[in-house]
Amino acid sequence: MNLLTDPWLPFRRSDGSLLYRPPSALADPDILDLALPRADFQGAAWQFLIALLQTAMTPKNTDAWLDRYQTPPSVEELEAALAPFSRAFELDGEGPRFMQDLDPLEDVKDAPVAGLLIDSPGANGIKNNTDFFVKRGRVEAVCPDCAALALYTMQINAPAGGAGIRVGLRGGGPLTTLILPEDETKTLWERLWPNVMPADAVGQPGQTWRPPTVDDADLFFWMTDTRVSDKKGTEVFPDQVHPLHALWSMPRRYRLLFEDESGCCDLCGRECSRLVRRLRSKKQGANYDGPWRHPLTPYRRLNPKKTDELPLSSKGQPGGLGYRHWPGLVLEDEAGSGAMPARVVTHHLHKYRMVEAARDDGEAFDAMFRHARLWVFGYDMDNMKPRGWYSVEMPLVGVPEAHQEILREWVKRFVDLASDVAWQVRNQLKRAWFKRPEDAKGDMSQIDAQFFETTQLAFFDVLRQMSETLRDDGDTPALSPEIHRQWYLTLKREALRLFDAQAISGPLEGMKMQQLERITSARRYLLDYLNGSGKKIGKTVQAFAQVGGFELKAPQSEGNRKGNAA
Repeated sequence: MNLLTDPWLPFRRSDGSLLYRPPSALADPDILDLALPRADFQGAAWQFLIALLQTAMTPKNTDAWLDRYQTPPSVEELEAALAPFSRAFELDGEGPRFMQDLDPLEDVKDAPVAGLLIDSPGANGIKNNTDFFVKRGRVEAVCPDCAALALYTMQINAPAGGAGIRVGLRGGGPLTTLILPEDETKTLWERLWPNVMPADAVGQPGQTWRPPTVDDADLFFWMTDTRVSDKKGTEVFPDQVHPLHALWSMPRRYRLLFEDESGCCDLCGRECSRLVRRLRSKKQGANYDGPWRHPLTPYRRLNPKKTDELPLSSKGQPGGLGYRHWPGLVLEDEAGSGAMPARVVTHHLHKYRMVEAARDDGEAFDAMFRHARLWVFGYDMDNMKPRGWYSVEMPLVGVPEAHQEILREWVKRFVDLASDVAWQVRNQLKRAWFKRPEDAKGDMSQIDAQFFETTQLAFFDVLRQMSETLRDDGDTPALSPEIHRQWYLTLKREALRLFDAQAISGPLEGMKMQQLERITSARRYLLDYLNGSGKKIGKTVQAFAQVGGFELKAPQSEGNRKGNAA
């Protein structure tokens, strides 16, 4: 089976129907998306196609990138561009196999193919009978198509697995950020190409660009003997490999075992003539080290002042992803907060200036940059144990470079207020629920998550107003007091609503009257904070109103009319 020429990927057409075709079908204007049976497969398949385009069609510079965006290739043109790399994408056979060890690994025992799935219980979980939520035996046989995607998904997301089992190039369970057009009716090509970078921007410091070839062992590690990391000095650093290797990283040593037996795939449910039930796996694969920056993943510096420390890839966390994470995913601030957005995002926003200067080429470019989204997805991992999968879309706004710092300051101001309000709601709920709130145990992060979820649409609306304000290259752009006021009122309304909904649902202690007294006292404190009352309690709200230029106390009639009065 060849992953470039065989029809193995499920594509969704404009009429909603599914069709299995080779990767070149992404250039078909009737193809809108992929349709994989698992969320992590969907994200991996998108990255697989982006990596193919980046490998086979890397534009020389941003001008060439813009030209190609305006003139997509035909299916036949894309087939021709992919053809030279065909030998590197054989999934089985006697020669090199896609993302598998060149050695047949006959000296190790076979293992279930389910081991390729990140959410499958590990050997210790099965041995200790702790697979309570993710059960063993769910996946025993898979088709070659799903086996290929499971293999690729594991290699690009490989989590911690114990001594000698290497972690992925981006660290275990990394977040991926992709750029999408806001219009969901755009073709798959128009949705993938914004994530391809030109040759003069795709590499990292210390790397030298050269056209990729199928025999380049510094690009495709599986085309030659395995890079074993059984001793010191075998680490793989960015300046030792091809600039595109980050898209084809291979930390794990696997060998799929194919059976000429027909059956049903436990993942996609299709009947197939060949199955994969077992695989071979061996330790000491490629050991990635050094300042790796995968182009599709955001990073951060824990201590921005210590520039000699390696940045860490951003990962999923309990509580999900939302607008409070938006600044770190979009706004570069390495020296301040330590935020280092994915290089594809940073470069996309830099291209905004070129679009502004190229309006003669039509409105297509401008529409793409004014109406773009950020797709963020990835596992929330606890070492080798997945706690959840997150996938969320956010607006991606572009402003002139001279106003980037202003946008960062505005966003920080609004997010900081929301974070402080969420903290107050959580603390006052603890006071309402418990006699001794300082001794209360347990995870209450769900309170914050609910608050941020209910205020997310309002924040993204504010974000678009910010971007519109900063579109023009004026000397002193200012955000109107009304935008500040509406954000404050939104936070106040949702904070009180959440408190009222949750306060009486907590555990009752003692007499009912004592509980009601605690609730009343906690709500009064929360209301004083939200109204900016007192010198200490409402200091944060007062400061926001002062900077925003609006009065906290609205006329009573207006407060009653809008339902925002206390």
